[in-house]
Amino acid sequence: MPSPQDIDSVIEDWDYIPGEVNARRVTARDGRELLQMRVDMGLLQMESELRPDGTRPHGAETYFDYLVGEVVREGEEFELSQDQCTEADREFVQYYHRRLCWLSLREYGKAAKDADHSLAFMDFVREHSPDEEWILSHEQYRPFVLFHRIQASALAALDDDGPELAITEINKGLDTFHELFLQYEAEDQFENDELVVRLRDMRESVRKRFELGDTLDEQLAEAVKSENYELAAQLRDKMHHKQVTEPSTSSRSDSMPQRSSCENGGC
Repeated sequence: MPSPQDIDSVIEDWDYIPGEVNARRVTARDGRELLQMRVDMGLLQMESELRPDGTRPHGAETYFDYLVGEVVREGEEFELSQDQCTEADREFVQYYHRRLCWLSLREYGKAAKDADHSLAFMDFVREHSPDEEWILSHEQYRPFVLFHRIQASALAALDDDGPELAITEINKGLDTFHELFLQYEAEDQFENDELVVRLRDMRESVRKRFELGDTLDEQLAEAVKSENYELAAQLRDKMHHKQVTEPSTSSRSDSMPQRSSCENGGC
């Protein structure tokens, strides 16, 4: 007699594929939306709102929120304990898994939101960590989280606002990447960094698919760089006029061409 506790029926006909993120939405008995990710020998199940495991640490919406409250209570000299470091790591992992699910499901706005949570939490632990080694154990993943943030925001812009703003999001993200490399005195590695190259490939794929030249932002940056201030002023006027006359995103989204694999740099 089968056990009511096994998950055979849940993962039946849902194979685990190594190297792929396989996620789906399901509805719980009480009607709330859940996310599931297929993993080797089972699955992960996550809440779609607030903390992925559905808990409220010490009554707060997330563990990050709880720790921010501790700083308010104890002052800026607050330092994380070993147990708090462990709990912070748990929350980082949970948000990582859910971010992968959102990207797989093409819920780019939600993926960007979860990436923002992780990046802000990284900033927090950098300020309040008990030792440098623990800081570095998180900072090594900052470029990867930032890459997901840029990728998600660009694809959300492509869905909602069009290819020009998607390219603008990528360019803004590349500027943020450059600042990160400067911060760690690694500017010489910036041009050939794998994630930077992938973002540039993604940008050029969008440009090619939608047959775009340089965006107004890019033209303005080049005009300022070459000290052509008259052209820069004309471009600013043009950008302002475009913002005033731009059609609503809802009227434009219905006619947007369908994408295939912009996520991988090839639209």
